[in-house]
Amino acid sequence: MGQPTLILASASPRRRELIARLGLEPAAINPADIDETPAAGERPRDYAIRMAREKAQAAASDDGFVLAGDTVVAAGRRILPKAEDEVTARKCLELLSGRRHRVLSAIALRAPDGHMRERLCETMVLFKRLSAEEIDAYLASGEWEGKAGGYAIQGLAEGLISRIQGSHSGVVGLPLYETRALLKSAGFQIV
Repeated sequence: MGQPTLILASASPRRRELIARLGLEPAAINPADIDETPAAGERPRDYAIRMAREKAQAAASDDGFVLAGDTVVAAGRRILPKAEDEVTARKCLELLSGRRHRVLSAIALRAPDGHMRERLCETMVLFKRLSAEEIDAYLASGEWEGKAGGYAIQGLAEGLISRIQGSHSGVVGLPLYETRALLKSAGFQIV
């Protein structure tokens, strides 16, 4: 029996680059279009897992395994939004300045028979205290656009982060250790 087909339920170029680091090329990219509104009182970790599961279910296929992920930036019990405008990005960066926060990266794998597996990776990130000039310069870069919490660790923001405890790839968008373990448990052969 050959290698199972893998479908990636994400249009994120970062997730495609990360999955390639495991030596895998998805047979298809099938982004899931779901409502990503947090439920009232929903905790960040529960929200991240629910989003990954719903994305995997929405992209379900009888032809292969579907891998979906979701990355949530949380300050305390507060889920920070994806920054779609500069005002939101500024508010996120001001909130995170000099503060430790969590990045929760959930992944879900749906088998063709409907069986669902998931993993959650939690990473602690600490930004240095950011000056108004540093925030302005980062906003001018445009890297924050569409990013959870208003920043992308794989870019200029990495120079503003004084400490990370956990998975760097998880903060980027796909925790590789957990993804590899999840795929192996489903029968994928990974070098």
